[in-house]
Amino acid sequence: MSAVRRAAGRSQPDRMTTNSPRNPVSRLIDRLRHRARPNHWSFLFGVISLACLSVLVVTGFVLMLLYDPSSALVRYRGSYPLLRGVEMSRAYASTLSISLDVPGGLLLRQAHHWAALVLPASLLLQLVSTFFTGAFRRPRQWIWVLLFGAYVLVLVSGWSGYGLPDDNLSGTGLRIVQGVMLGIPLIGTWLTWLIFGGEFPGRILEHLYFIHLLAPAVLVMLVAVRLRLTFVQKPPQFAGPGRTEDNIVGLPVWPAAAARAAGQFFITAGVVVLMAATLTISPVWLYGPSSSGNAYAGSQPDWYTAFLDGALRLVPPGWEIFWLGRTWTLAILIPLAVILLFFTLVATYPFLEGWISGDRREHHLLDRPRNTPTRTGLGVAGVTFYITLWLAGGADVIATQFRVSFEGLIWFLRGVILLGPPVAYLVARQVCYTLQHADRERLLHGAESGRIVRQPSGGYIEPHQPLSARQRRVLDSGRPKPPSQPPAR
Repeated sequence: MSAVRRAAGRSQPDRMTTNSPRNPVSRLIDRLRHRARPNHWSFLFGVISLACLSVLVVTGFVLMLLYDPSSALVRYRGSYPLLRGVEMSRAYASTLSISLDVPGGLLLRQAHHWAALVLPASLLLQLVSTFFTGAFRRPRQWIWVLLFGAYVLVLVSGWSGYGLPDDNLSGTGLRIVQGVMLGIPLIGTWLTWLIFGGEFPGRILEHLYFIHLLAPAVLVMLVAVRLRLTFVQKPPQFAGPGRTEDNIVGLPVWPAAAARAAGQFFITAGVVVLMAATLTISPVWLYGPSSSGNAYAGSQPDWYTAFLDGALRLVPPGWEIFWLGRTWTLAILIPLAVILLFFTLVATYPFLEGWISGDRREHHLLDRPRNTPTRTGLGVAGVTFYITLWLAGGADVIATQFRVSFEGLIWFLRGVILLGPPVAYLVARQVCYTLQHADRERLLHGAESGRIVRQPSGGYIEPHQPLSARQRRVLDSGRPKPPSQPPAR
């Protein structure tokens, strides 16, 4: 509590005293001692993301020294007997060697893969918590843009790494990507030859390898810029006793908040390594080498790109028009346009909300989602839209596992993608208004005690308990105020 009290109430936490040491490291430590960090569980998503990114960078650097990104064909002479003598690319042969012949190689591969699966999940949770609490508002609009940009770069990095093993599963995914590119009018053929370097498979592995190295490098720089902006600006906090727009109540960054973050960092990295040591993922030796004439049955992309596959599956087949002397494949153009529009709206939402509401103030107190029904409704609608696309990406697996009709499932998801978001928006708004009414009743009459008392007249009542100052502060923070009445004449 003493640390919290020292950190609270400092509107300018970075102010230096005249007796500050001249050593830059000592000045930084002294600055961090006088800087507060709010203590809330939602801030831990950033630490999880940083830990996963660190695991990816370390394991990726080692794998880079062992992997051969070449499409040249060789005869496999490794230790796996079922593939010995089979013709395959040098990339697939090196992946098998890493997995089965290099000591600790399989652990490295699986740690790299598990971290690549956990990182987009933590970024999505960070985006969702930031959106519903209004942490993207001025002056943090560009921090939101950088966070969303980090998510997009993670998608690019994961997609490019998905195809590098050159097994039959990744080859099936690359075939789908080539088909989508060819369906783009005007530039589709040119784009396909640029990415693939010729007829399938061309030089796609070499190009993917370059993308897989470039995207994480840009991601690291983007994360560094975002951390810098987060450090320069005052962190947002939830409303509570003693918390205002001008101060910060929390733990000092050094050593309390830093120790907690370091502990969670190493716990997250340890859990990822433990998953890699105990849970098998991407057993490339079972899939066999990539073949342009074969498709892996039941093939699925990694979960974070399943929504892209789902968008293609929900469009009815045969949607084509002939215009300007060209065939326009709407079954590809419409999903691409919808996803692009959705991403654009998500990235620019802080600026759109500020422009529509006319709010130009700086906000350092976070909102309770129930107190912003429109924003919460839009967020729930967006989440519903994303989850529906994600489920559509695994429609074939859902149909086989639950023994339902694949065509019936697709038609059901088409209805959900059209009606689900507006229905979710209306329901979420109504829930927010209901919760606001419940908060107003608690402020006026207190909390329910759970005791039933019989009155002398024979009736029964439930006495209410008065709320504490902290509870009243939380319930009253950001609550819409009733309109003021005009003065009586």
